[in-house]
Amino acid sequence: MKRFFNVLALALALLMVFAASTMAQTGTPVYSGDDLFSSRDLTQTADLSEAAAYTVSDGEDIHIAEAGVYVLSGTASDVTVYVEADKDAKVQLVLDGLTVANASAPVIYVQSADKVFVTVSGDSSLSVTGAFQADGSVKLDGVIFSKSDMTLNGSAALTISSSDNGIVCKDDLKITGGTYVINAKSKAVEANDSIRIADGAFTLTAGTDGLHAENSEDDTLGYIYIGGGVFDIQAGDDGIHANSVVQIDGGSFTIQAKEGIEGTYVQINGGTINIQSNDDGINAARKSSAYTPTVEINGGDITVNMSSGDTDGVDSNGSIIVNGGTIRVNGNSTFDYDGSAQYNGGTIIANGQQISYIPNQMMGGGRGGWDTATGATPNGFGGANNGHGRRGK
Repeated sequence: MKRFFNVLALALALLMVFAASTMAQTGTPVYSGDDLFSSRDLTQTADLSEAAAYTVSDGEDIHIAEAGVYVLSGTASDVTVYVEADKDAKVQLVLDGLTVANASAPVIYVQSADKVFVTVSGDSSLSVTGAFQADGSVKLDGVIFSKSDMTLNGSAALTISSSDNGIVCKDDLKITGGTYVINAKSKAVEANDSIRIADGAFTLTAGTDGLHAENSEDDTLGYIYIGGGVFDIQAGDDGIHANSVVQIDGGSFTIQAKEGIEGTYVQINGGTINIQSNDDGINAARKSSAYTPTVEINGGDITVNMSSGDTDGVDSNGSIIVNGGTIRVNGNSTFDYDGSAQYNGGTIIANGQQISYIPNQMMGGGRGGWDTATGATPNGFGGANNGHGRRGK
């Protein structure tokens, strides 16, 4: 019997070693960028060979009911472009020097379609200055408001000013090119299922969140994927917020916000990120039951500067995992986690000093800690429900 327990103990020990080594093999992207965008999403120009053209006039709405390509131009006020196509129809709106200022209605309102492309071919400007009026039971609160999938792309600049939100999509929103300057009293860009960004230049000024993804019915959704682009975000609340996953594979970011990046699972695989925050710089909070709160850093060059007070540079309600990249954190509390920490590679610089562990400041009352004599920190992986993104539609 003693021999049996010795063998059992050895087997359990080997299993724990194997499990630990397996859990350390993090770094697998949650989503694959190749799966998230179609070839048409990534095409920055429209085929105008069979396009219909509209020039806007004051107070005259435009109704689009069929699949096709439509070029919109001119300057007017109180105009809404309605898309009311079949559920299998793909509609492409080409903004070619379009300027529209509305008092209370979206400039573009997608009521139905399979998917709508908004391609900016000439610098355009859209604004709503007053309180939005609802469409029956539908709360309209964005200058561009879509109930269907939407892709924004193009080679020119789109400026949006809003008394509420800038762009609202109730499905998947993709942005693959173009220049966007958005000033919104609430959120600059909001989507239910996902925000997927491949490229573009973004100057976002938001009263609440710069980028916001949230699905109240399915918390496996509500994610943000960013593969590239240049971002200058100033937000009253979160610079980038997703209820499930925030995944950053590339791009250049300058974020000034109450919290820089927030999600349940925050995975950074690349990019150059500079955050100035007065609450948490990068925060993994319990927003989705589909994932364990985790901050996972596999690459990139990250700088987080914190305001004084009870603030955390990198904060997780679960685990923090660092496999690579360079992380510089300056502030009273550089790292804080309630679960465990793994430092497997990369460079960590806390308040100007390079360290070889992940400290736990516990300013928020978190569990765990580190040995001040040895610098050791409890290791382990809190786990995450890694999945694969839906293919581009």
